[in-house]
Amino acid sequence: MNFSDEDVYEAVKNHLPTVNEYVESHGGAIDLLGTKNGTVYIELTGTCHGCAMSLMTTKMVVQKKLRELIHPELVVINVDGTAENALPESYYTQEKPEKDEVFEEEVSIYDKIKNLFVKEKADVV
Repeated sequence: MNFSDEDVYEAVKNHLPTVNEYVESHGGAIDLLGTKNGTVYIELTGTCHGCAMSLMTTKMVVQKKLRELIHPELVVINVDGTAENALPESYYTQEKPEKDEVFEEEVSIYDKIKNLFVKEKADVV
C-alpha cells in the first residue's frame, strides 16, 4: 500500500461515521487509536467492548467496509488487551481534545445562544 500512515488515518477518520452506524445500532462505538503500515488500530467501546462477537464485528463489518471505502489490503485490529491485538510501540495518531476542552466549547456555544436570546428579549422590551 503506497499511502502514509497519516493518509490512512485521515481516510479512516473521514469514513468512520459510516462504518460506526452498525456498531452504534448494537450499543457500541469505534474509537480510532492509530495506524501503522496499512494497519488500522481501533477499540470497540460500549456494549461491543469485550463482546464475544467483537472479532467478527471487527473483521466482517469494520474491516470489510473500510476495505471497500479506502483500500482492499487494509487490515483492522481491535485493540482488546490481548498480546496479539496490542498497539505497536510506535504508530500514527492525532491528539484528541480532552473532555474539558470539548465541554468548554459546548459551554461557549451555549452562552452565545443564551446571549442571543437575552439580547433579542431586551430589544423587544
